[in-house]
Amino acid sequence: MFHDDGTYFYYFKKGIKHGLNLESLNAKVLNKTVTLHLPKLIFDRSKSIARLAVEDEIIFTEFD
Repeated sequence: MFHDDGTYFYYFKKGIKHGLNLESLNAKVLNKTVTLHLPKLIFDRSKSIARLAVEDEIIFTEFD
């Protein structure tokens, strides 16, 4: 789970299914600025992370 500077929390809905490993994720993103891509819904944005990147490296993606 990630959170921004405010009150929003973001999570991986299908992370384990896509091979996401918590230990390797911590090593790659802990104390770093990341870019999150969130699905856009009709009235709001989802809190489920569809893509996570650190600089130019994509750490996780639901996109093929």
